[in-house]
Formats: sequence, structure tokens, C-alpha cells
Amino acid sequence: MAYDETLADRIRDVLAAEPGVTERKMFGGIAFMVDGHMACGIVRDELMLRLGAEGADAALEKPHVRPMDFTGRPMTGMVYVEPAGVRGVALRNWVGRAVAHARSLPPKQPKRR
Repeated sequence: MAYDETLADRIRDVLAAEPGVTERKMFGGIAFMVDGHMACGIVRDELMLRLGAEGADAALEKPHVRPMDFTGRPMTGMVYVEPAGVRGVALRNWVGRAVAHARSLPPKQPKRR
């Protein structure tokens, strides 16, 4: 499944100054990880955000936002934002919220090999 490369480049620009950012193929799209925690990503042409339960509830009050229901069941703390909701500075604001949430999570434990 393809994802919006232009949106991916815009997210990369927003995250350029953030330390600890990596990318990973996920959900048939791309996810941006912050210190090992997923912060945001793209599925097809929609921005996917991990905001936590309270953050997602608040986001759902905004236009162009809906629950992330990738499997047909809503995922707690996750939302999609339609393309109309990420125009201009809105993308920076959404990604900033997701990065803040990711940084609020406990550090990831290294994986054993």
C-alpha cells in the first residue's frame, strides 16, 4: 500500500531538528518514531497520530479528525487526520502534539538479542 510521499517529506521537515527520530514501515505506510516510540505516520494520504487517550479525545473535537480504525476497531489514543486538516501550519501543530506525547512515555528498554 502506498503512502503520500509529499506528506512524508513535510513531516521530515517538521522533525528535522528533533533528536532520536527514526522511520519504520508500519500499517502499510510509514511511521515516525521518537526515541523508539511511534509518534505519527501516514496511511495512504492521512496523517496518523499517537496522542494518548486524552489527547486523542481532544483531537476528535477538531475538524477532519476521526478515530484510527485500521482493523475496523478504534485504536485507543490514535487518530487519523484527513489531508484537509494538515494544510499549512496545522501539520506542525499536529506533529508537535504527537512528539510531545511520545517524549512523555517511559524510555524503551533495549531489545535482547
